[in-house]
Amino acid sequence: MINDSNDRQLVILSGKGGTGKTTLSAAFSKLAGNHIIADCDVDAADLFILLKPHIKEEIPFSGGKKASINKDACSQCGLCEQVCRFEAIKEYSIDEVLCEGCGFCCRVCPNNAIDFHKTISGNLYDSVTNDDVRFLYGKLFPGEGNSGKLVTELKKKASTPYLQSGKRWFIVDGPPGIGCPVNASLSGADLVVLITEPTLSGLHDLKRIIRLAQSFKIQTVVVINKFDLNEAVSREIEDFIASENIPLAGKISFDEDIVSALQREQSILEYPESKAAKEIIKIWNSL
Repeated sequence: MINDSNDRQLVILSGKGGTGKTTLSAAFSKLAGNHIIADCDVDAADLFILLKPHIKEEIPFSGGKKASINKDACSQCGLCEQVCRFEAIKEYSIDEVLCEGCGFCCRVCPNNAIDFHKTISGNLYDSVTNDDVRFLYGKLFPGEGNSGKLVTELKKKASTPYLQSGKRWFIVDGPPGIGCPVNASLSGADLVVLITEPTLSGLHDLKRIIRLAQSFKIQTVVVINKFDLNEAVSREIEDFIASENIPLAGKISFDEDIVSALQREQSILEYPESKAAKEIIKIWNSL
């Protein structure tokens, strides 16, 4: 289904969390061969739990700047507190959690007493799995923003070895939703695999992520996970994607072996006789 060029960047997305995106990504990583994989869900990275990588490099990520007051230079005029719309300045001290890094206080301070410095918002990890697969992922610190920027840095870091080494696949486990990190994950993709579940919220969020993928003009397919739990909604999903001319790559049954695999921090392909494993293999072969 994907074009036959050397560049095969496959991005796995979902309109909402909990649909099985990481389960599918881990399985695809086992099936692909000659590939690089990246977990771009930097707000809640979890693919590393299943792939168990050995970290080769930890790279600090700066997502923005924060202000701080030099007490020795401060005349306590109170102007910075007056102009801060985020109410991050109290009693001539800046709360780093409330500070949005706009820098306005630094500009208005008459004594140049406010420093505006880069802050470390998280880390990017370059690692290798037990299967000798290059695996990159990122983690934002709690409460930090600019996840889209970290995803962009992560994909840049992953793209260079992918292109230079002639790997056949670049698999991206993207974040849920339709926000900035999802847009960053879609950049450069050849194929988007959308995984959904047969619920009304699943269908609603699938429609939103389809609209986003269509705006990027990227080839898109859909996978319905746990389709047999609500076959009526599954048929509704199939009817909708057919009306949008989007192929159904396959359906995955509810399978307790997936629960067992996740409890043991394993890929479902560790259970090769399971119904879900066989269905995922069939989906992979159709791409």
